[in-house]
Amino acid sequence: MSSERNGQDSTYLFERMPVPRALLRMAIPTIASQLITLIYNIADTWFIGRTNNPYMVAAASLVLTVYMLCVAISNLFGVGGGTLAVRRMGTGDREEARKVSSLSFVMALGASLAFSLLCLVFSGPLLRFIGASDNTFGYAREYLLVVVVIGGPFAVMSQVMSNFVRNVGYSREAGFGLGMGGVLNVVLDPLFMFVILPDGRQVLGAAIATMLSNLVTLVYFFMIYGKLRGEGILEVPRRIEMIPGRSMRELFAVGIPAAAGILLFDVNNMVLLRLMSGYGDAALAAVGIVLKAERLPLNVGIGICLGMTPLVAYNFASGDRERMLDFFRTARMAGLIFALFSVVLYRFNAARIIRIFIGDPETVRLGTLFLQRRCYATPFMFLSFQMNHYMQGLGCGRESFLMTIIRQLCLNMPLLLILNAFFGSMGIVTAQMTADIFNVIASYVIYARVKRRLSIS
Repeated sequence: MSSERNGQDSTYLFERMPVPRALLRMAIPTIASQLITLIYNIADTWFIGRTNNPYMVAAASLVLTVYMLCVAISNLFGVGGGTLAVRRMGTGDREEARKVSSLSFVMALGASLAFSLLCLVFSGPLLRFIGASDNTFGYAREYLLVVVVIGGPFAVMSQVMSNFVRNVGYSREAGFGLGMGGVLNVVLDPLFMFVILPDGRQVLGAAIATMLSNLVTLVYFFMIYGKLRGEGILEVPRRIEMIPGRSMRELFAVGIPAAAGILLFDVNNMVLLRLMSGYGDAALAAVGIVLKAERLPLNVGIGICLGMTPLVAYNFASGDRERMLDFFRTARMAGLIFALFSVVLYRFNAARIIRIFIGDPETVRLGTLFLQRRCYATPFMFLSFQMNHYMQGLGCGRESFLMTIIRQLCLNMPLLLILNAFFGSMGIVTAQMTADIFNVIASYVIYARVKRRLSIS
């Protein structure tokens, strides 16, 4: 850590730094790490796409839905524990904040190991369930075994640790760690896919590159924890330390909706891919590419939300409601501006974007149509994400969970089935925008009730 950083009052960022500057301080490294993480996720698809083999592309896209369950586990303990820790910091209880960090680490490790074991035991039925055909099954299985079964705990723990590092104010260090892993993955992808492993094993090569990059990222965060040990909040636990029952309830009240959001988003993607698989492997590969391409504006939006959340949580706990609201409004404006820019970018450059990933003419044709339709969902998706993160910062787990249920179970999943039945593959890619328009309306209605209850002006 720099001497300038060490010399700063640790509360300056949260309490006195100008709002736009503080949000930039927290959000820019997070956005950068989100984009680099996006690059390495896209890199797998891009490098695999160089084979012009839609079966390989489709297999990697299918397993991404399972890999995202690792993100759900990391959100359960990283977001739930991380926002609780920063709220305890806001009230001055740093010792309980430390215990929250320690217990979250232990629970995340146990959950990630259990998930990896389940994926190993039930890999066959799982892959068939999410839509793997005879043409894609073998590729999907080897990708799953390396990235999720072996590498899953590395991914979960690095994400949990990065959440805590960012939430206590070290967004730059958290962003660097995730970004470093992304850069490493981009470097390792072609090495394993086209140099070390023989032709035809490109999917396995991409999987090994992803697993190793997550391992290196985890080692980095262990080093950061060691350097920040003197801060009194973050440390690698040597024993299990329990927290009061009310704190455990608060942790899960926020963590469960955060995990459920990823889980249900992933389940909806599984349903989407399953439905799209009925239109052929080219359509499945095309929508898999679209889901990767649209992560650019989504990851920027998520980076803004992740930067905003600890600032909101701290100021809510400390009682500075006006500063809290300033962070919310500034983040909303920044996210909407970028989302609208992305709509224009994708609407008029869809074919060029799809060709970056694959040259197969039919896949390009379908992917262009899908991306031009899906891009209109971007502003509404950001508003949905931001309100959910805001609820997490306020500790409103019940409302956050309700928003998640409305968005995914009451709107998105039924609309996927209904619009597919009436409009086929184009109905599938239209469902997200339709669902999020209604969800934004519902989330602001819920927030109006929260404002009255918490006396937020």
